[in-house]
Amino acid sequence: MRYLITGATGHLGRKVIDQLVALVGASALTAAVHTPAKATALSERGINTVALDYLNVETMRQAFSGQDVVIYIPSKTYDVLQRITEFENSIKALKLAKVPSVVFVSFYADQENNPFRMSPYYAYAPRKLATSGLQYAVAKNSLYADPLVPYLPELIERQALIYPVGNQAMSFITQDDSAKAIATLAVKPELRDAGQIYTLTQEKALTMPELGRIMTKVTGHEIGYKPVTTAEFGRIYAAEGDGEELASMYAAGALGLFDQATHDFAKITGDKPESMSAFLKRSYRPEA
Repeated sequence: MRYLITGATGHLGRKVIDQLVALVGASALTAAVHTPAKATALSERGINTVALDYLNVETMRQAFSGQDVVIYIPSKTYDVLQRITEFENSIKALKLAKVPSVVFVSFYADQENNPFRMSPYYAYAPRKLATSGLQYAVAKNSLYADPLVPYLPELIERQALIYPVGNQAMSFITQDDSAKAIATLAVKPELRDAGQIYTLTQEKALTMPELGRIMTKVTGHEIGYKPVTTAEFGRIYAAEGDGEELASMYAAGALGLFDQATHDFAKITGDKPESMSAFLKRSYRPEA
């Protein structure tokens, strides 16, 4: 069996590769990357690397040829039309290359009333897959817990979380657990080839006061909850280039659209997902 991973040099892509190396070995893997020169570390591990351009069907057809399973991790663009164009091209290339199975990595922002700017893409992609004739499964990630760790020094200074979600809960998943579930789907046809849709979450969704209490216990610093407005949140993080997009995502959180908690991770892997408390305790390193 041959497995190809798109977005292979990204944070999640690298973790999926690590999981698959453990399951099937490096020689069974192909890492599809936009810039192969950035994938030398993968090549040194014995993983085949190929160039892939989401806007060029022929490069994708060539990359996908001979693969049994393609794990499709989308690009990071916030341009909805480009994301959709990339996926349309990918579906064409997958069919031209006669790839038997696809694992599509998605996000749980696909509700009709979701104001997150990328929600049209997440609603469209599984419907496109359903009409494609391909065998597939969809793995919808909840919010990643990982960015909370580098965010902790700022939260300690603020003494509060500021997410504009009010009293609504949000669910999270670690990238390690997401990668484990995705890799397991890839190697188990009974879990992936009948249009199954999974939502990957920890066992419990958390309100912001609950999350703050966990952070307080882990860091030893009081972290409460003092939400700003959605507009203010966008302004605070505008300099990072995605303030408005993040603000629209938390506007969805304020509507209660990110509070799903499922047992899908356990259904796929047979294990429980790492809790927020355990993850932060494992990951947090106080500044010297």
